Amino acid sequence: MDLKLLATVFATVFLAEIADKTQVATLLYASQPGNGRFTVFLGAALALVASCTIAVFAGQLLGRWLDPKLVSSIAGVAFIAVGVWVLVSG
Repeated sequence: MDLKLLATVFATVFLAEIADKTQVATLLYASQPGNGRFTVFLGAALALVASCTIAVFAGQLLGRWLDPKLVSSIAGVAFIAVGVWVLVSG
């Protein structure tokens, strides 16, 4: 196992997820009386695992047919587009 890659992926995903819509939704569920913290945690964790599983398989498939630099460029442009959209619509 490549520990440097593991640490890089962890840090990137962790920083991307902090204070985003997912965290706010999870916080709201956990703040409601009667909602068990473990149930909220498990639901959120399973959702993140499922979405990451889809991303890993999609990335693997894209990597077979497209140059990794192109995939990286597309992802970069998509991040910038989302950022601009948030700034304009916000």
